[in-house]
Amino acid sequence: MRVSDRSAALVLCSGGQDSTTCLRWAANRWQEVYSVAFDYGQRHRVELDAAHTVASMVGVVEHRVIPVEALKLLAGNSLTGDTAVGNVLEADNGLPNTFVPGRNLMFFTLAAAWAYQLKVSHLVTGVCQTDYSGYPDCRQQTVQAMTMALRTGMDYGFTIHTPLMHLTKAQSVQLAQEEQALELLAYSHTCYNGSVPPCGTCPACKLRERGFREAGIADPLLQRLASEGTV
Repeated sequence: MRVSDRSAALVLCSGGQDSTTCLRWAANRWQEVYSVAFDYGQRHRVELDAAHTVASMVGVVEHRVIPVEALKLLAGNSLTGDTAVGNVLEADNGLPNTFVPGRNLMFFTLAAAWAYQLKVSHLVTGVCQTDYSGYPDCRQQTVQAMTMALRTGMDYGFTIHTPLMHLTKAQSVQLAQEEQALELLAYSHTCYNGSVPPCGTCPACKLRERGFREAGIADPLLQRLASEGTV
């Protein structure tokens, strides 16, 4: 099985709080960093602009946006459909209505396909199973299974790094501070409703607010918007 000896990593960067933190984390560890975002018809498409902005700020070698229209066509969730975003659990499986089935599995595969072409072995993602929304594709077990599948299916020595996997949201904010990622977080986007300024009421907004509050650190995004007179 081939393994690249390049000091390079590919970051799955949605433009959100966690992936932005991981983008800086990766830039602090590898000489070359690439980033990839996915356009899957999400209602919070403004995150794609955020991903482009933070990638430019870090100075990645290349940032790509890959279209994944199939997830929009399949719908069945509030992020790609018409159902209102909220703390609603589906009756049949107990998962949030913001869960997009197959999303991270598809993202890992497409990111790995590009990394294979780049001769990059390291993939970095911001998934977390400690403070998260209950998505099964964010768990350590899923990442381990995907690593094995990608290695086997492409005969390539991928390693998937998950710096936030076992951190609370407050701890991830503290890590962002340690990694000097707060400046980037001022341009990140978290709100599931795609609102700027953030709505403050969707599950993603509430989780972000709690993390900064418990960490005792002001959210740089809200500070930036206030200075611009947006909030």
